[in-house]
This record gives sequence, C-alpha cells and structure tokens, in this order.
Amino acid sequence: MPLDDTLHMLKELTDAKGIPGNESEPRQVMEKHIRPYTDADGIVTDHLGSLIAKKTGDKDGPKIMVAGHLDEVGFMITSIDDRGYLRFQTVGGWWSQVMLAQRVTIVTSKGDVTGVIGSKPPHILSPEARKKPVEIKDMFIDIGASSREEAEGFGVRPGDQAVPYFEFTVMENEKMLLAKAWDNRIGCAIAIDVLKALKDKKHPNIVYGVGTIQEEVGLRGAKTAAHYIQPDIGFGVDVGVAGDMPGVTSKEASGTLGKGPQIVLYDASMVSHKGLRDFVVATADEANIPYQYEAMPGGGTDSGAIHVTANGVPALSITIPTRYIHSHAGILHRDDYENTVDLIVRIIEKLDKETVRAITFD
Repeated sequence: MPLDDTLHMLKELTDAKGIPGNESEPRQVMEKHIRPYTDADGIVTDHLGSLIAKKTGDKDGPKIMVAGHLDEVGFMITSIDDRGYLRFQTVGGWWSQVMLAQRVTIVTSKGDVTGVIGSKPPHILSPEARKKPVEIKDMFIDIGASSREEAEGFGVRPGDQAVPYFEFTVMENEKMLLAKAWDNRIGCAIAIDVLKALKDKKHPNIVYGVGTIQEEVGLRGAKTAAHYIQPDIGFGVDVGVAGDMPGVTSKEASGTLGKGPQIVLYDASMVSHKGLRDFVVATADEANIPYQYEAMPGGGTDSGAIHVTANGVPALSITIPTRYIHSHAGILHRDDYENTVDLIVRIIEKLDKETVRAITFD
C-alpha cells in the first residue's frame, strides 16, 4: 500500500540503524522530522548525543519533557577469527532463541556488510545438546568471508555495530505495523508528532521533544538530557509488553494491541508519580481516550532517570503495547500510537504553572 506521511516517517525511523553508542543515523532522521515544529534556535545535541528539540508556548511556563530513546538493541563486533567469522557482544537485552539464522547489517567505514547469525549445526550435536538452546557465547556472524584479511577488506573492524535487518511493513490489517526497532523509535515518533500538533496551538509551557541515547544499557542519555533541560514534568514514552497472544495469561501481561496506551504504575526503575498519574488518567477519561494500566516488575524506561534529576521531577511512563520486543521484528497498532499523541498533547495544553504545582505536591 502507498505510505502516508506518518508511515513514511515511521519507516525512516525504524529502518535507521543505531545501537547504543551509535545513534547518529536515527538522530539525523528524528532531527529532519522534528525541526519544522521547533523554535528557530530550538534544537541542540548534548555532549553524549541526545537530541533535544524545544517548542515554546509560554516562555515563563513550566518545562515539559517528552522523551523517546533513539537506540535499539543490537550487537557489537568484538573480534574476527582466522576464517573470517565475527564474534560479537550483545548490546541491550537479547533472548538467545530469537537470534539464530537471523540477518544482520554490520555498519563499517566502507559501507554496510550483510551477515547472518550462525552456530554449530544440530546435525553434529548429541541428542542431549539438541534439546538445549544455543548460548549466545557460542554464536558468530557469517559475512561470507574466507579469512580475517578478507573480512577486514570488507571494512569490518572490532567495535563496529551489527544491527538486526528488517524492513518496515504495513500488514494486511493496515492498522498493524511490523518493523525492527519499535523499541524505541515509536517514542521518538510520538515526540515528533506532539510538537507537530502543538505547532499552531497556544500552550502554557515549554515543551521538549527528546531523542535520548543509550537507554538500553542504563538510561544514560536520559540522565544527561534531563540535566540539561531541568524539566518540571517528565514523560518517558516507550514500548510495553503485549499479552494478546497464545500462551500468555492476563496475569503475565495484560497489554492488548488497539486498546490504547499503557499508563505505567510501576517498573524496576521507578514508582510512577501519583499526582501526575491521576492527572493523566483524568485527562484521558475527559477526552474519551482509551488507555490500559501496566505494571512491570522488570525493566524500566527513561522516566527512571528523569524522575531523580536535580531535586526530583514528577514523571510517568506511557507505553505502546508491542509484540516481540527485543527481537528482529515487532508489531504494534497504529491507533495506540495516535491515541498516545492525542493524550500527551491534551495533557500539555493543561499543564500551566498552577497545575504543575498542584501535581508536584499532591
């Protein structure tokens, strides 16, 4: 199907290659799309590499930070053996069972090199060994080289990033979008579209749409970006776990595609600010925007770093239920994306000084 402007943006963001510490390509894409909606001098990149875009409503109003992270989970090449096979380190969390026989792109100084993740074939393993998942340490990347010298001739060097290969796809149900790196280019897209929606509207604050870096390895870019902004209110926008699939109970994961954004009550990085949570829920109810609750005993989002900046920032994570996160391809629902943008815009329109003060000390 032909892609509309939103789908073109989502394709460019998700097709871009950028593991933690290598976010320049998705940062350039985000900057291109968000620049038309910022102040004239409203875009900076902090010294670690996070993109910070400012849109001023009231220059004396509170500062509102809406952050998605630019990085995706991937791999770093650590060595090349004599036969030209690449050893690698995972960067971000991976489950070994989703990795084997998957295509990757190694980004080198000479251009992109295609590879596939391999391991010892099951035909030569013992019956007991075949029953066990292959450990990541026993995997390698095959780029079709016959020697270390040939691999180096392709431009491959230790330290190069290797990125999952997958092309953005609109599924037969056109609301369902399939791509790599939804975690978390969807958050970056939301930040872009929030500023776009505010372009010709009055709002009582200063909004910062942020693409942070290195979230997958410790929320690092959110720390520096929040230190730069010193926000009064912070939102981490990310993906959440979807539970609407075979074998998953509602007790394990309740998120359902198409049922609205997830308002995170708790995760391993933070307890959501009660006053802000109640304000967001009331805003959604008032506007008849569907939403779901989420509580995650493991994992975290950029809100975990934002909320402990300076003397503390009321913060909340809003996530998009997504299937198959931290793999080569995930699925999410376009309605959840659009409802999240709508909700955050409505929230921002109401966040004046008095409201922020009331939320902070609720």
